Amino acid sequence: MRTGAIPGSSGRVRPLRLLGDPHLAAPCAEVTEFGFELARLVEDMYATMYASGGVGLAANQIGVPLRVFVYDCPDDEDRRHLGHLVNPRLVHADGLIFRGPEGCLSLPGIEAGTPRFDRAVVEGVSMDGGPLRVEGSGFFARCLLHECDHLDGKLFTDRLEGRRQRRALRAAARAPWATGSGA
Repeated sequence: MRTGAIPGSSGRVRPLRLLGDPHLAAPCAEVTEFGFELARLVEDMYATMYASGGVGLAANQIGVPLRVFVYDCPDDEDRRHLGHLVNPRLVHADGLIFRGPEGCLSLPGIEAGTPRFDRAVVEGVSMDGGPLRVEGSGFFARCLLHECDHLDGKLFTDRLEGRRQRRALRAAARAPWATGSGA
């Protein structure tokens, strides 16, 4: 039984940054101040992720260049993983590399087979500063790797090569939300 508020229930949905926005291409800064503002950011990120139908969201996707991400993502056994990480660092990625379907809230409607390791370990802290270690496999590992990439200024399209990358970027350039820059 859950105690406490549902993540995002008191948050404000913020506008998403889309492909071509400079916030998405720059590495994010470490969080140095913990308190109300960080807690509000995490709550807003959950609200935005849920409103957008995502399974993860990095702070720079809403224009905040800080190393924070939230997730509510199943693994391949359909176990739910819910949480957030502040100042996350990918400490280990291994296993088989699978080319699975991947999309992004910053490229709505665009999806491509993206190679990712099947296992990932990420360490960081909670919004209260307590240490966290998150291990994921399958689809959840893909989510963790995807969000860590965001915080380093990378999109899933940066992991694509050749025809797959060209196809995804062409589709983004033709998308109704395209700004004409970056795609």
